Order: sequence, then structure tokens, then C-alpha cells
Amino acid sequence: MTSRDTAHRPGGRWIARWDPEDRDFWEADGRRIARRNLWASVFAEHLGFCVWSLWSVLTLFMVPETGFDFTPAQKFLLVSLVSLVGAVLRVPYTLAVPMLGGRNWTVISVLTLLVPTGLAVYLIQSPDTPFWLFALLAATAGVGGGNFSSSMANINAFFPEREKGLALGINAGGGNVGVAVVQLAGLAVIAAVGVAGGWLLAALYIPLLLVAALVSARRMDNLNTARADIGAQVAAAKDRDFWIMSLLYIGTFGSFIGYSFAFGLLLQNQFGRTPLEAAAVTFIGPLIGSLIRPVGGLLADRFGGARITLWNFAAMAGGTGLIIAASASGSLAVFTSAFIVLFVLTGIGNGSTYKMIPAIYAARAADRASSGADRRGAEEHFRRVSGAALGLVGAVGAMGGVGINLVFRQSFDATGGAVPAYAAFLAYYLVCLAITWAVYLRRPTAARAAGASAKADAGAADQEVAR
Repeated sequence: MTSRDTAHRPGGRWIARWDPEDRDFWEADGRRIARRNLWASVFAEHLGFCVWSLWSVLTLFMVPETGFDFTPAQKFLLVSLVSLVGAVLRVPYTLAVPMLGGRNWTVISVLTLLVPTGLAVYLIQSPDTPFWLFALLAATAGVGGGNFSSSMANINAFFPEREKGLALGINAGGGNVGVAVVQLAGLAVIAAVGVAGGWLLAALYIPLLLVAALVSARRMDNLNTARADIGAQVAAAKDRDFWIMSLLYIGTFGSFIGYSFAFGLLLQNQFGRTPLEAAAVTFIGPLIGSLIRPVGGLLADRFGGARITLWNFAAMAGGTGLIIAASASGSLAVFTSAFIVLFVLTGIGNGSTYKMIPAIYAARAADRASSGADRRGAEEHFRRVSGAALGLVGAVGAMGGVGINLVFRQSFDATGGAVPAYAAFLAYYLVCLAITWAVYLRRPTAARAAGASAKADAGAADQEVAR
């Protein structure tokens, strides 16, 4: 990286020119710099997911023995609020990267995580705190959920199109696995010091966050070429495919994060598991679901994103039906096994649905070019819309985690159990299955005959995604 490629500003290190599509530059300097930024980003994003998921574990410590008398409905509301904050922040966090620089914003966002972590240390030792205040302060942990979008937007700018899939997969998977890691850490704390040691779990992350801030400051760069593309975000928000893919991603990622937050509480409240017994199981599903996410992308490459997504939703509906049967019969073994399988399916679905998005817009660009439009202009337009859609779909999808925990809260509050909630999720997966088939797999003969531009775009996307 030469002096003409970089400029130094008081706010941090800036790269003035960055063109990863230039193969000579990429081989000489680009790949090394991009990978350095990637691994620092993975570390920071991983801790973001850990903090975002922290209360899904700390609720296991909130038992009468430690002075807490919160009801199951209150605990589900608490983790719902944490999910909500994380989902809402994903949009402004995406915009922060081009405004402040990827390196600068990563340092800021990591240091911000010290606030909810410090509050968690205090709150878990303060059972007399009124619930409304407890929930309000605990919800600040949601800032960890915003880190995903800013991290993905930043790393996306560093890599060429031909290598973005793997880079973004590593970045996303490294973050997602933080859900399982914090649950494993919770298990270790319970095993070592008992349920009175919840504060220790939160305190463990304070030095790690300081290290991550230091690593980000020393190993990452800002790109002058990154720009906030508000126009592309507006165009994506007006696009039919964006809303359809958001609906599907709510079903996959929303299920992953929602079940990750709820699984331990379900084991405690449905089957009377102790905190140690619940913690010994809860990490397995999120861990496998995180690690298998790239497999969903690979299967989508091989068989088509829509086909994998269709069959995945069918399997998720079947797994949910099995959970309902296990809940009715009181079979802990079947319930646990079915839930772990469901986590696996959410991971595969995360990969396949995310893979569908660029394929849909690439197909629409090709269709527009074949209709006589300028090919380069069409490709540039849909590439911008696709990039914006990837970030926004991630934000909307995270709202599914809010919905799942709110539905669990209402189910326990109204009936004392979770079966009505499972029935609602099963119905949602069937709706997603039907939409995937109707929009992206059914042959669009009528649209071709009509020759309507919008329908032709959708038809081309159908064929591309299904391939």
C-alpha cells in the first residue's frame, strides 16, 4: 500500500483509493489488506453477538434462589426488547460505515458495548430493580445486534465480487457463533460458581471488548471509496422482491435468533430444567446453526436458492410439528432433538435465502438488458439495489426474533404453555413455503405471454434463483 493509496486523518487511517476488481492491485496489496480487516471485523462482530445474546443466558440465572420472581412472560418480554433494539439499529449502523469509516465505527461500536455489559453486571445482582427499569436498561444490550449490519457493509466494500460470498460468510458465521459461545460461557459459570455468578459472565466480556477495540484501531482501515447510497436503499424499499425476501428471512434468521434467545427459557418453563441443565443444552442448537450457514449457500449454488429454501421451510414446518407433539406428550428427548434439528434448518435457510438476493437482482439486470436497455447501466443499478437490499433484509429479518419471543410471551401469559406459539410458527413456515413456490419456482408462462416489464423481471428472477 503506497503513500498515494492512503491518507492520514485525525480520526484514523484512511485508504484513498480502493479497487478490489483490479486484479493487479488485488494480488499485490488488496487481498492482504482485506483479510486483515476481515479477521479484525470478525472478532468485533463476534463480541457484538455475544453481548446481544447475553440476556438469553442471564435469564437462566434469574431464579428465586437469586432473588428474582419475574414470570416467564416477563422474561420473554425482556429478551424481546433486546431483540427489538438490535433489529432497529441495523439500519443506522449500516449508514455509519460510509459516514465515519469502517475502522472508526468499529472502534466506536465496540466501546459502546461496554455500557450494556456494565449494566448487566449491576442488574443481575439487583433483583429488587422494578421490572420496567430492569427491562429498559437490559434492552441496551441490543446495540450488539446493530454491529452485524455495519460489519457486513464494511467488509462487503473490501472484497471483489468473485470473493464476497466466502468473505461475507466468514464474517456472518463468526458473528452468529457468538450466540453459542456466550451460552457455553454461561454453562461454565454456572458449573463453576452456581447461579449466583451471573455477574461474572457479563464481567468476562469487559476486557475482551477493550482488546477488540484495540485490535480494530490497530488492524483496520477506513475506505474513502465507501459511500452511503440512500437512493439505492429507497429503491430497495420500494421493490417487491425486497419485501418478499424480507418475509422469508424473518422465517429463517428471525427463527434462529428468536429460538436462540428463547430455548433456555422453554426448557426451564416447559420441562422444569435447572439453570445448569438448561445451559448444558442451549448452546448446541445455535452453535450448529451458525456453523452450517455456509452449507446453505453451497447447496443454493448447486441446486438453486429457491429450491433449497422451499424444501427447508417444508422441513422446518415438519420439525415444528414434532415439537408440538413432544410438548403435548412431555417428551424432553424428542423436544430437544427436534429443536436442535430446527436450529440446523434455520442455519441452512439463512444461507440459501441470503444467496437468493443477488441472484434475483442479477437476473433482473440481465432481463432488462435483453429488452434493449444498456447492459452496464442495468447491472450497475441492480447491483446497487442488491447491496442495499442485503443490509435492509438483514434488519427486517432480525425483527423475526422480536416476534418469536413476543408470541412466546403471549402464549405463556394466556395459556401457561408454548403450544399455541409453535402452531403459529408452523403456519408461518407454510406461508413462506407457498410464497417461495409461487414467486420463485412456478413457471411464469402468463407473465411471458403478457410481456409486462415487471412480470418479466420476476420471471427471469424465478428461473435464475431456481437454477
